[in-house]
Amino acid sequence: MAGLGDKGCRSQPGRIHTTDLMPQPTPPRHDAVHSEEFLHTLMRRQLKLSIACALAFMLVLIGLPLANYFAPQLMATRVFGFTLAWLVLGVLFFPAVWAISWIFIRRSIWLEDDEVRQVENQRKEN
Repeated sequence: MAGLGDKGCRSQPGRIHTTDLMPQPTPPRHDAVHSEEFLHTLMRRQLKLSIACALAFMLVLIGLPLANYFAPQLMATRVFGFTLAWLVLGVLFFPAVWAISWIFIRRSIWLEDDEVRQVENQRKEN
């Protein structure tokens, strides 16, 4: 591989990695969207959202067995031909999980957009 100098692969001599040939992109110093502070704040807010959605899912997942254990008479009540336990498990469980997922995705996108708006507002003030 003439003309490439001594930029060979460290693990296998004679092989070239594209990362060795291309410079790594660096954001401009004034680019707050790609800063560590921006990413840290966004990741912290998304972690809180993830924990809240996980707790909601766990409540739905563990709530049915607990309801069956602590309120067997209520869960044995017939609704639309099903016992309430089967109605919740067979019909309402999947829409509940879908709703939690939908809320997570919508809120996550909103968090990202909000962080960008805050950075843009800071740029306008400066």
